Amino acid sequence: MKASTNQQEKEFLTRYNIHDYEVPLTSVDIVIFTIINEEVNVLITQRSDFPFKGYWAIPGGFIDIKKDKNIKQTAQKKLREKTGYGAPYLEQLGAIGNDSRDPRGWSVTVTYFALVNAEDIIFSTDTRWSHLDKDGNIQQKLAFDHAELIQEAFQRLRNKAQYTTIALHVLPEKFTLSELQRCYEIILGGELNKSGFRRRIIKGNVIEKIAGESKQTVTRMAQLYRKSEDENLHFYMREIYAK
Repeated sequence: MKASTNQQEKEFLTRYNIHDYEVPLTSVDIVIFTIINEEVNVLITQRSDFPFKGYWAIPGGFIDIKKDKNIKQTAQKKLREKTGYGAPYLEQLGAIGNDSRDPRGWSVTVTYFALVNAEDIIFSTDTRWSHLDKDGNIQQKLAFDHAELIQEAFQRLRNKAQYTTIALHVLPEKFTLSELQRCYEIILGGELNKSGFRRRIIKGNVIEKIAGESKQTVTRMAQLYRKSEDENLHFYMREIYAK
């Protein structure tokens, strides 16, 4: 019975043609965050073709079903194409689909967001950073529904910054505790208690001192740190709240 069923399924699949049914346009879009001049910035690219030719948009593109083994591989490929860089942090945000977001037809996109250090990015002529306001809004009109995708990703970033060490991914290899705290404050939109923040970060064992290395600040020489080798994304028991 089982052998017969398996054979029937094989025969069914040989006759099956996905194009017998209407399928939506399927893409991946990536919201790439960094911090520049004490503001959260997002990477945008200028579109070279219709629809929305000449408009700015977040990086992304259609899934290549012949080359991409899964959606994350598509996201990683699109990220490298636009930045020359593989982000240390890339997370799937969600998916959205409807009949109005793309004038070409019914469209579904799977969204990701990434955090990078701005100095690691290799820019092309059609790529630039654009700053966000304190609520994650971009100040210019973007293609498709990309402004809404950025806003959604920003809220996820802000929420995760309250209970993880996600902000480490926007820092250079070496940093001070003050620089780390300031990254959190910029993302969270308020000030943090200095002693409480440092106690929590150090207790989490997610960073380590760089022996014999320090950095001159306005007032003193400050110890330099780096991410711990086994640090991935540390979760805290209690959330960090900004004033």
